[in-house]
Amino acid sequence: MLKIAVILGTRPEITKMAPIIRELEIREADFFVLHTGQHYSYNLDGVFFEQLRLPQAKHNLEVGSSSHGEQTARILTAVEKVLQEESPDIVLVHGDTNSALAGALAAAKLNIKIGHVEAGLRSYDKSMPEEINRVLADHCSDYLFAPTEGAREILLGESIPEEKISVTGNTIVDSINQNLSMTGEQSNTLDSLHLKPGEYLLVTLHRQENVDNQARFASILDGLDKVAADLQLPLIYPVHPHSRKRLNEFKLGRKNLNLIEPVDFLGFLQLQSNARLILTDSGGIQEEACILGVPCVTLRDNTERPETVEVGANVLAGTSPDKILECARTMLGREKNWPNPFGDGKAGERIVRTITGGSDD
Repeated sequence: MLKIAVILGTRPEITKMAPIIRELEIREADFFVLHTGQHYSYNLDGVFFEQLRLPQAKHNLEVGSSSHGEQTARILTAVEKVLQEESPDIVLVHGDTNSALAGALAAAKLNIKIGHVEAGLRSYDKSMPEEINRVLADHCSDYLFAPTEGAREILLGESIPEEKISVTGNTIVDSINQNLSMTGEQSNTLDSLHLKPGEYLLVTLHRQENVDNQARFASILDGLDKVAADLQLPLIYPVHPHSRKRLNEFKLGRKNLNLIEPVDFLGFLQLQSNARLILTDSGGIQEEACILGVPCVTLRDNTERPETVEVGANVLAGTSPDKILECARTMLGREKNWPNPFGDGKAGERIVRTITGGSDD
């Protein structure tokens, strides 16, 4: 039996790897979870394992926050030691984080096979650290699990052998399908914030190219302020710790923004599914909004999730206040009958079946 290491380190990785971990449990596979600790607060980490009823990580590296180079180096060094100790046959990494890149590099240097979940995404913006991470992880990997046919075509265009690529769908569809019913059972986030379904706006804003640039951050906040005032709806902003640090440092604040602490997974899923409109710079949130049927405005100039734009679920607004308001009005007037381009909710099964050689049963 193959021994499998599941490496993760951030909130999106936990939620998107959860269906794979569940499938490994169902098949009684020999696996362990290695948590890098890239996200380390309870609200961004521990609560997700509890709510999603996942097994606790066998190893937690607790690397914490630091510069990209230092953080990646610390993860690489620590992961290498665990992989030498555990000797897995295959390592699974997800997406475009420093944890994914470091995990893939550590495995590659130890001649351990690598499976990259959510392979083939591209923004073609090399100023984004995530773009470098996802490209390098793809080209290290032996199994490339592309969420869409478009992602597969990108990989083929980069001369990655066809036999390494599997189109599986995106595990976020699995995760939403598996967990949406639990939001009402375990979360009362709307009640606690005195919100009514369809009568508020939701924003997430955390990418370093946005929040570390004072002028860019201020411009986006001006746009959000205009949207909330124009639509006469409360705008809820769960603030990532790094973003809050920059808000305080730059002395930024807008009267129409309701800043709250980060929300646990089921609470945030409840906020997303009931929002009138989502404004975000997160790739994952673009997917989730599309799947949930909630209009999305992306506060960036590009996206590695072009499928959301192509089906009409999302629009790129950049950082101009007037453009952000224009895009918000556009999306609120759009029909919500777009198709889900990210699969049928069985990606986790396909990924595990591919690496274990198991049957469909």
